[in-house]
Amino acid sequence: MTDVRDPHGTLRGALWIGGAQWAGKSTAAQLVAGAHGLTVYHYDWHDARGHRDRRVARRVAAGVADPAPDLVWSARGPEEMAAEVLAGFPARFGWVRDDLGGLFAARPVLAEGWGLRPELVAPLLDTPRRMVVLVPTEEFRQHRLRILPRAGAIGARVSGPARARANRVARDRLVAEDAVRGARRLGVPVIEVDGSRDAPAVAALVAEQFAPWLAA
Repeated sequence: MTDVRDPHGTLRGALWIGGAQWAGKSTAAQLVAGAHGLTVYHYDWHDARGHRDRRVARRVAAGVADPAPDLVWSARGPEEMAAEVLAGFPARFGWVRDDLGGLFAARPVLAEGWGLRPELVAPLLDTPRRMVVLVPTEEFRQHRLRILPRAGAIGARVSGPARARANRVARDRLVAEDAVRGARRLGVPVIEVDGSRDAPAVAALVAEQFAPWLAA
């Protein structure tokens, strides 16, 4: 019987890169896909566009207004912010499943993004080796924050920019740590990115992990 959520087998055949923001997931995915003729699904791109429209529609249907930027970034601590993000990932992953389930691809689709959590992806996997989690070391995270202003940017006008930025950085660290815990609990390989390898070398590690399906 055909799975209505995965009529073309795209989800069952996908390869997944999850993990932390600013760990090089998109770059690694593009390099692997370019070398092996794969289609890449960029979670962040869809989440910021079509999925955002779904979030807005869900808020409107529930009669809930978008919170003010200060409430989002400044009024709460990073622990509460991280908990809210983690609680929202399951619904957002449902939209990812809808996107991928509607695709047909002769080669595996390579999906990447921070919302591709090990505990959400695991039920779709025949083996944990179909997924890898990329996370930066703390030193590399700080390096990325120094050279990429957008890595700590808020994207909204807030009354306390410094506090909001610090909250975002701390929140992202907590969300990344949760991804690592989930990956290790489920047997999903974790690759720590410390800056000692360039992007092609990190992509080579990912390709090595996915070798059985890249060669098929």
